[in-house]
Amino acid sequence: MNKAELIDAVAKTSDLTKADAARALDGVIEAITTAMKNGDTVSLVGFGTFAVKERAARQGRNPQTGETITIKAASVPTFKAGKVLKDAVK
Repeated sequence: MNKAELIDAVAKTSDLTKADAARALDGVIEAITTAMKNGDTVSLVGFGTFAVKERAARQGRNPQTGETITIKAASVPTFKAGKVLKDAVK
């Protein structure tokens, strides 16, 4: 399902217009993104948890030259599925 299909599904199940559903979805995505940029965790009970994890610096290898390089530490977004979502996928 892509974003357009998700907007259609939200509009259909919530009696919203497609434009209203698109604004609502964009608002949810923006709120989650902003919270994660601020280092916060977003927990949607039954669905899952969005969080930011720190990945340590590490050594890597340039595949063209074989030279060892240092890969910088990074903050990466993560998602952990909730129980209801895990049960739905089984």
